[in-house]
Amino acid sequence: MPLWGDFAWSAAFISWVFVSAGVDAREFPPSATHAFYLDGLIADARSYPDTAAFMPHAPTEYAPRPGDLLCSDRSPRPLLHWTHRAADNGRARPMHCDIVVRTAPGVVEAVGGNVLDTVMLTRFPADSWGRVMPAPPGWPPFLVVMESRLGRLPPWTAAAPPATPGSLPAATSAAAPGAR
Repeated sequence: MPLWGDFAWSAAFISWVFVSAGVDAREFPPSATHAFYLDGLIADARSYPDTAAFMPHAPTEYAPRPGDLLCSDRSPRPLLHWTHRAADNGRARPMHCDIVVRTAPGVVEAVGGNVLDTVMLTRFPADSWGRVMPAPPGWPPFLVVMESRLGRLPPWTAAAPPATPGSLPAATSAAAPGAR
């Protein structure tokens, strides 16, 4: 029996990661249930497509990148497309999401919580375009890739290049050398 019994803590882990990274609750609504934060992310994407922090994509149509969420539907009757989630909006549904941490030819690597009662890196096969391959028979099907646009939209801008000694303004202090 797993340490936590039947308690599913994977959504709490994903929420903890985003909160710990300083992501505002307006951009990622933390929840102990994947379906609930996905509802918020999908609603924002529909209402504010130009500025939403996350955009939903069908796994067959988008190659995930680091920072994206790769989500599956673990229910007995899985949804066939992320747009069908609107009919369940506000109702819990057994789901699972992992955070994509690396992509390479033929593979998408993602970290998730409560995978065999631990935090685990999973390698998912990808096609030649980088899209995750369909889950094998008996596995929950992938429902959505939530493209993370965190840090790539206003009000955020690209970081300024690091200062170099030649780019710093000249010192204007009259303090003697070695004075504090």
